Amino acid sequence: MEARVPVMFDYDEFTMRNIGFVTPDEQARLRAAAIFVAGVGGMGGACLASLVRAGVGRLGVADIERFELSNLNRQVFANLDTVGHEKATASAEAVRRINPQATLEVLGVEWTARLDGIAASYPVIVNGCDDIAATVALYRAARTHGATVIDAYAAPLPSVTVVRPGAPCPEERLAYPTRGRPWDELTEDETRGAFLKELEYVLTHSSSASHIDLRVAADVAAGKRSRMSFAPMVITTGNLMAYEALQAAMGRNSRTDHRGWFFNPYRARVERPASALVAFARGVLVRRFLARMLAP
Repeated sequence: MEARVPVMFDYDEFTMRNIGFVTPDEQARLRAAAIFVAGVGGMGGACLASLVRAGVGRLGVADIERFELSNLNRQVFANLDTVGHEKATASAEAVRRINPQATLEVLGVEWTARLDGIAASYPVIVNGCDDIAATVALYRAARTHGATVIDAYAAPLPSVTVVRPGAPCPEERLAYPTRGRPWDELTEDETRGAFLKELEYVLTHSSSASHIDLRVAADVAAGKRSRMSFAPMVITTGNLMAYEALQAAMGRNSRTDHRGWFFNPYRARVERPASALVAFARGVLVRRFLARMLAP
């Protein structure tokens, strides 16, 4: 068997096919950019994979979990070799195999204690974690330090939001019961209430209910089973997030705002927030539906 010849990495050759989609000046900005990805499982992992392949030069990653067999259905850094390994460490190792020149910060359970430093060091933060309390803390730190947060809804359709400095965060906009409460003292009822507020928004402003098994969704909302995840939806969402993070890093303007939008691949269309009047009428029906769906 022939010995494998080491490949000499060259950043310019690595990114040469990006040119045309981005300018040489924009590529230089990406090389100098700093983006933090909180949660590198499903959406966050897919986003991270695209960020590193786009040539982002400084990346921070955080996750508190290990890869499991159930992650293989949608998480891009999950495979039989990484099952049982810490997600943050395994994902960082994969990043280094793509761009060994990237500067990496890898955090585990301590990441929430370091949120002030993260938000001060990374102008763009991608929220890929599904911990509502940690998400509340992330947004509060981002506001304090003027960081932009790229996020998505807990929805069966791919979605993306961009919460820029000064824009209302989900906790405020969706009236979470967490408002005014220390994030590390939130109760299970409060975090579940925040999830239900998000679910209400998703059902009001998108056709999500038409594309899932509502009986399964009811069990998820009631906390009886894990959230549903499907590779095309999760990976598409992660890449929508990557587009927004890259545009922010390059200084491009984006029409996506703190309300965001949904992509419906079943109907080949974008679904944007409904008008106030339509949302009010739908909201009444959605709240009745949720009450019936969650009734004991």
